[in-house]
Amino acid sequence: MELPENLNNAVNINASAWRPQELKKAAAAVSERYMTESGSGKRLVVSEIDAAVYAVMRMPATYCAVLSALGYTQEVTGGFDDITSVLDAGAGTGAAAWALRSAGVMPQEMICLEREAAMSRLGQKFASYDPVFEQRMKWISRDISRGLDGYKADMVISSYMLNELTGEVRKRAVSALWESAGKILLLVEPGTPVGYDNLMQVREQLLAFGAHIAAPCPHEDKCRLEKDDWCHFTVRVQRNRLHKMLKNADAPYEDEKFCYMAFTRDSFIKCSSRILRHPVTEKGRITLSLCSGSENTVKTVTKKQGEDYRLARKAKCGDGIFLK
Repeated sequence: MELPENLNNAVNINASAWRPQELKKAAAAVSERYMTESGSGKRLVVSEIDAAVYAVMRMPATYCAVLSALGYTQEVTGGFDDITSVLDAGAGTGAAAWALRSAGVMPQEMICLEREAAMSRLGQKFASYDPVFEQRMKWISRDISRGLDGYKADMVISSYMLNELTGEVRKRAVSALWESAGKILLLVEPGTPVGYDNLMQVREQLLAFGAHIAAPCPHEDKCRLEKDDWCHFTVRVQRNRLHKMLKNADAPYEDEKFCYMAFTRDSFIKCSSRILRHPVTEKGRITLSLCSGSENTVKTVTKKQGEDYRLARKAKCGDGIFLK
């Protein structure tokens, strides 16, 4: 999976304003801040070159993770035809908005709230590469940790933002996000134990508020994973030449691990099970690690099981599945 061609071109053209060594130095500094200061509430991307290297290194992965989460959510809710407004809280350079565009969602209003001016300016610059899209976008300077200032939308998205907040601030932000969401709140976080733990706390908080879980959980009971395990999914992200240079990487791709949860005001019929790990395929049989409504199980599907085997052959980690 990769960025849309016009967005990919915009990211590369923007970065060409700096020399390669300047970009590499800034990339190292931004990476260091994200590794050592995330979760402290500190500002991580503040300058134009910071935003430029962030767009090269992190925008593709964020876009792909959000697009994947949107796909899983669409499967349960039946689509987003009734979504006329979207609010992206902590919009960064606009990755989630572009993911919505790729998912076929074109709301009448797309509100992007972002604290860092450099990120917001770059997000608006990228949007200009799609004039129809740009006309529906409204960028607003806002620190999410201080509330959403009454902004509301049918769908609210927050991606890779909650992990940058401290505990109590995160709780207040989640309350504000849910209050702003008319129909759906989609949260996407890093696929790490910390990211998962943050979402489990959010899960408990929002279920207490009366929210329903559309995906990924096929149930709304307490998560049954062991303490040393965590629920996460993976999307393969294509790297371009500049991306590889800034990450000192040779591989033409990276596997982005992410966690997500889609909360809704209305309840929906969920899948009977969600695949938690990559299926193990052997001759004539496939083994699936499943989270279901009643229990977590490991199920082996054989060729003799016909339709179930056909479904299992096509399935991947993260997919919802109905087996007999």
